[in-house]
Amino acid sequence: MENTELEKSKAHITVEIIEYVPNSVVCKTIIKKSTGTISAMSFDTGEGLIEKTSPFDIYAQIIEGQAEIVIDDKSILLETGQSIIIPAHKPNLIKANGRFKMIQTVIKSGYE
Repeated sequence: MENTELEKSKAHITVEIIEYVPNSVVCKTIIKKSTGTISAMSFDTGEGLIEKTSPFDIYAQIIEGQAEIVIDDKSILLETGQSIIIPAHKPNLIKANGRFKMIQTVIKSGYE
């Protein structure tokens, strides 16, 4: 996964922040602070993130396509414009049944 910070003080078209790369998941940092991160991510068909558990809530917003997000063994399909909060301490994974892009926000507070 590529991880380069987005340029500040410049207007951006959200869906154009990140491009698709064949057979890949690509990540571009929008904001990175000690208190959290906002990232744009693109997933090619058949790609995904392995199951993990985060100590923080994660806000996932689909900006193009359709994603399958599995939280605590429950599958949820999200389409363009939809979002979900993935709760802290719950096992979750992200699947790309087709290409999609999303914005992921993690705020690192409230779970000491």
